[in-house]
Amino acid sequence: MDHLPFKLGIHPINWVGEDVLEHGDFFTYEQVMRDISTLGFRGTEVSRKFPKDPIALKNALNKYNLVLTTQWKSVFFTDPTRHEAELQAYRDHVKFLAYFGCKVVSTAEIGGSMLNQDPRRKQDETFVERLDDDGWKYLVEGLHKAGEICKEHGMDLVYHHHAGTVVEQPDEIARLMEMTEPHLVSLLYDTGHGYYGSNDPVTLLDTYFDRIKYIHLKDVRENILQRAREESFSIRQSIRSGIFTVPGEGCLDFEPIITTLIKRGYTGWALIEGEQDPTIYQPVEYAKRSLSFLQKMVIHSFKAEK
Repeated sequence: MDHLPFKLGIHPINWVGEDVLEHGDFFTYEQVMRDISTLGFRGTEVSRKFPKDPIALKNALNKYNLVLTTQWKSVFFTDPTRHEAELQAYRDHVKFLAYFGCKVVSTAEIGGSMLNQDPRRKQDETFVERLDDDGWKYLVEGLHKAGEICKEHGMDLVYHHHAGTVVEQPDEIARLMEMTEPHLVSLLYDTGHGYYGSNDPVTLLDTYFDRIKYIHLKDVRENILQRAREESFSIRQSIRSGIFTVPGEGCLDFEPIITTLIKRGYTGWALIEGEQDPTIYQPVEYAKRSLSFLQKMVIHSFKAEK
């Protein structure tokens, strides 16, 4: 992986689900870290199975020669009465990631989302409560303050446009980028969640390349996506049904994505994500297949340039 033009890591969600808790719940953090290290990856995110104590986590990462790249942080800025508490929790999270030398903070608004992280909603809603003008105003205010906290620690807030949340569709991503200050709010580009949200992944990458500071490489099974739309699946139901997989196993065309990353000089982290049932889609095998697929894309891109 040393010859790749950007830093390629892998997310432990390929082993242990974060939204679908039964996926990979039998794995220990030692098994996950050992597999990631043996595969040759260095960069990874936090798993719910990893040690919660910072010192214990750092020791475990060091043992397996791994580095932490970031960890998802849910925020509820669309409710202005929660800003003070949300920002304090955000500051604590930033300090935690700074301890590991992380450069970005994966951030996503969960107010109005399908997931039951929004305490006002029932578990596994099948629709998103879209933001009104006030909701957008409060979200941006919170993100700007959170972005300032990141800057205080030499980090960047990267907003994760995410399936089943208030920022997933093309007009929502565009509005977020237009309303936020570029020096305070960057973008986490996710190929799979982008496609789920009716974005063309290549257009999304081209349009916001200058704001992108972190990447998730995820594929989508088109037949399951169509069924999820027709039958109004919740996010968890979609994941349980196998909507997401690793690059090379779904419908997305990664060649123009990889070509764009190379031509435009992306040098940050890009993490492989599958988020599928590990008892059906064996994580190590699928990671190997995806890595081989991406390496072929890189080689083909370099040959095309010549």
